[in-house]
Amino acid sequence: MTTLKRPEILAPAGTLEKLKVAIRYGADAVYIGGNAFGLRSRAGNFTYEEMEEAVAFAREYGAHIHVAANMVTHEGDAKGAGEFFRQLRDVGINAVIVSDPALIEICITEAPGLPVHLSTQSSATNFETLEFWKKEGLERVVLGREVSMEEVAVIRENTDIEIEAFIHGAMCISYSGRCTLSNHMSQRDANRGGCSQSCRWKYGLFDLPFGEEARSLTDTGEVSEPFSMSAVDMSMIEHIPDLIQNGVDSFKIEGRMKSIHYVSTVANVYKAAVDSYMEDPENYVCKQEWIDELWKVAQRELATGFYYQTPSEEEQLFGKRRKIPVFKFIGEVLAYDAETKIATIQQRNHFRLGDEVEFYGPGFKHFNQTLTEMWNEDDEAIEKAPNAMMIVKMPVEQPVEPGDMMRKKK
Repeated sequence: MTTLKRPEILAPAGTLEKLKVAIRYGADAVYIGGNAFGLRSRAGNFTYEEMEEAVAFAREYGAHIHVAANMVTHEGDAKGAGEFFRQLRDVGINAVIVSDPALIEICITEAPGLPVHLSTQSSATNFETLEFWKKEGLERVVLGREVSMEEVAVIRENTDIEIEAFIHGAMCISYSGRCTLSNHMSQRDANRGGCSQSCRWKYGLFDLPFGEEARSLTDTGEVSEPFSMSAVDMSMIEHIPDLIQNGVDSFKIEGRMKSIHYVSTVANVYKAAVDSYMEDPENYVCKQEWIDELWKVAQRELATGFYYQTPSEEEQLFGKRRKIPVFKFIGEVLAYDAETKIATIQQRNHFRLGDEVEFYGPGFKHFNQTLTEMWNEDDEAIEKAPNAMMIVKMPVEQPVEPGDMMRKKK
């Protein structure tokens, strides 16, 4: 019988706060951006000092930190890369994710000892490609998002380099993210960190008869709403066995710009699912509560990307949404007094007395209760918490811990 390897759960972390949340909620590793060479210029990219704090925190939990440096370099863009990679190595970063061969060569030659992972931007879609990068000295390849599950199986059978694959989050409309639409529409280079996500915009649809004036099909009602080429999001929660049995070493969650509510929920769900499968593969069942949990965070409709079929118009955002998340994140637990059973909450969204709320925390723990009493920082009774980040105290029906979250239906 083949021994199954437990996959790593790799979560996004756009800030130090998100990194700590992701690790507390079950991530075995996180990926972050540094102050150069990445593809998320608007994410909360990390300074070297923040990386040092992140590394120290991750080590307490036995977690790893990867830094995305996956931009496509133009002339002059690679300046300073050697020093950048050496700093990452010396800070204690576990790996760097790179797509440009120039940056890969610089990292291997000028920062020896820092493991290199190939980014999905490089569209690695066959085992010969993985073998090539293995010979170049890379330890892991992030597969192109166009790879099917059948191809994953063939790749695993023919190479032993580590395989990382996206399993949840936004899907780029272009092959492996290599798109120039943003460059054309907004003069922001998608492959050097400036993507404006032009595919997510709404567009008018026009009829252009030869020699005649353009006619808007949207304005005339022939097309019901503005056109979008946007893809739905990916979710592989119902296919954990396929991913593990076909040798995926790292389950990658997309979303360095997503909230702590998103990161905590998604990491929590996949941690629960992977734990359940590894404990008893033969009797594993995907629980409906995991699927329901994922729908409590803000996201688009969900599909399985390219894993089982070529996406069609059903995997694009046309027309009215078929399913909408109904919960919103309203607070984070800062402290809990076991004697008084009073929790101290930092408000993240409006709530008031009478609201039915849900508390959740690491380990997939949940409970619901109705808010019956609340006090502000001055111990004055209040009926609502309308101010952003205000501190609120309240009795809770079950013990909570700092870092637990609170949400309610919209």
